[in-house]
Amino acid sequence: MIITKDLHELPKTTTRFIDTRFDLQNTTWGGDAYQQDHIQGAVYWHLEDHLSDMASDKGRHPAPSKDHMSQLIQKSGLSYEDEIIVYDQGNAPFASRAVVLLLWAGFTKVSLAREGYNRLKEVYPVEGGTAWYPATDQQLHFNDSLLVDQEDVKTHIAHSGVLVDARSFERYRGIVEPIDKVAGHIPTAQNFDWEQLKTEKGLMTSKEAESLLLNFPKDETIVTYCGSGVTASPLTIALLENGRHQTKLYTGSYSDWIQTNEIETSK
Repeated sequence: MIITKDLHELPKTTTRFIDTRFDLQNTTWGGDAYQQDHIQGAVYWHLEDHLSDMASDKGRHPAPSKDHMSQLIQKSGLSYEDEIIVYDQGNAPFASRAVVLLLWAGFTKVSLAREGYNRLKEVYPVEGGTAWYPATDQQLHFNDSLLVDQEDVKTHIAHSGVLVDARSFERYRGIVEPIDKVAGHIPTAQNFDWEQLKTEKGLMTSKEAESLLLNFPKDETIVTYCGSGVTASPLTIALLENGRHQTKLYTGSYSDWIQTNEIETSK
């Protein structure tokens, strides 16, 4: 598993880029920005059109199906041999979401551009329009242990597993809830606001995040969640990079859980 690599170490002639810029309040912004300019050769993956199954009722941004992910990979012209760099606008969770899904889909040569597009374009040339590649027939070997669903979380809780809520402390405690219809958190969850991983330059490197994650066990399964499985992705990657190799993401997250389950508050 490769999630971090210095950009200057990557051979530019064999590297594939994925642009995942997105704005939850303006869902067309990322695609428009991509059309205007992007790293040369980058394909664009939209959070809702490509990285979610919006027809599913399992939360606000359910994970795509295996068939959908396979089609996305093949239509993007990707194969397991590719070195892949994923980027967004920086200090955002969208590239991390794509990285988690790529790891789930069996890719290992994946790098997260933590400082985002503006830093990346200082190193690589840019272009406008839409990049196109011939489709591949890459057959995916999914890592089914990386993503979990509601029933998995119930079993995890029943066995006293570590459950981490990556939303803000105020949302975790149920003090405010700007999005979901019920305020609070999944029972037994502890809180780690994913925004702690932000710096002035971009998301923390694994070394920078190490001290923040010391209280998380290395030899136990950890399940992360947020509101819809998006902002928990940077935390999932940070934990994986820092030796918590049994970390899993609950992709339905809180917006899925509250449909049929009890919650806790800590007002």
